[in-house]
Amino acid sequence: MQQTPYCSRKARAMKSFMAMDVLERAQELERQGKRIIHLEVGEPDFPTPEPIKEAARRALAADKTHYTHSLGLYELRQAIANHYRRRYGVGVSPEQVVVTSGTSPALLMVYAALLNPGDRVMMTNPGYACYGNFISFCDGVPDLIDVRAEDGFQYDPADLRRRLTPATRGILINSPANPTGNLLSAARMREIAELGITVISDEIYHGMEYEGAAHSILEFTDNAFVLNGFSKLYAMTGWRLGYIIAPPAYVRLLQTIQQNFFIAASHFGQEAAITALESPAVAARVAEMTATYNKRRQYMLQRVVDMGLEVKSRPTGAFYVFADARRFCRSSYDFAFEILEEAGVGVTPGIDFGSNGEGFIRFTYANSLENIREGMDRLAAFLATR
Repeated sequence: MQQTPYCSRKARAMKSFMAMDVLERAQELERQGKRIIHLEVGEPDFPTPEPIKEAARRALAADKTHYTHSLGLYELRQAIANHYRRRYGVGVSPEQVVVTSGTSPALLMVYAALLNPGDRVMMTNPGYACYGNFISFCDGVPDLIDVRAEDGFQYDPADLRRRLTPATRGILINSPANPTGNLLSAARMREIAELGITVISDEIYHGMEYEGAAHSILEFTDNAFVLNGFSKLYAMTGWRLGYIIAPPAYVRLLQTIQQNFFIAASHFGQEAAITALESPAVAARVAEMTATYNKRRQYMLQRVVDMGLEVKSRPTGAFYVFADARRFCRSSYDFAFEILEEAGVGVTPGIDFGSNGEGFIRFTYANSLENIREGMDRLAAFLATR
């Protein structure tokens, strides 16, 4: 085994993203000629809507391939502000918006702006696998708050109050959530906002709701950073476009970080993103995709429960089912690889999302109904042997 050369403690402490571990082993098996059903990675299987691609082609033809303003095109920032005003009834100024090369860089920039060594950020356990790594890399401390399936994987505001310390700098929320697919209720969001701590709200799955509606944290407080983007709802993962809506006092600081580390998001991509937000044809296509996701969700939920996995909290957003598999396994990591090797189905181990996710398996229904059906058939046959 090759010895790791001298490297930083931060890099050495970072855990792998297990969903990618599964995907990469699945790709090895595919190179060997095996057919794998991919239910592990949360990426839309739809192509980017044609009007968005056409807008990018026009922008490329017009040679819009150079640096933009570091905050992003003003027209796109205005379109984002208009979108939040239309959908949530909140007043956002274009001057509060920072366009980024994806939502992950946005998260890194927010924590770089907020955290000094030892500062703490509350986050759910389970929660998106990479959240804690962003906090730690910016010298902060992830303060893991256990949430329970029986309570819809929602924060209990009383738990948050008990855990507040002078070093608490933020509370991270994600609704609809990865990996659980659950939405925070308006009442819970209001209680979180009333704690008076800065809220970092990851709203990347907004628009992908099937029962009830997602709320923006900006409906309840201005003391918040909103993270959103185009990857999930508009099937634009490879375009790498996101944005931050920030309190005005932080915008210049975020701009300086952007100028130094990222400069600006792609010009032609930003032009296309305006079309994503403003085109009626895109809105119609998004509605079709969301309806298709919902059909897949309903089918997968029924199949998962029928084969003996437990779903105590019915997912109502994003494109995930987080199922309790503890009757079948002790280690969700080992179990996920057994499923992959023996059944040819890629799933993500619950431990990837925190200790409170151990024994769970995350499935994504960002795949065709035909493939989901085959994956469920394979998994049911596998579980019947255990």
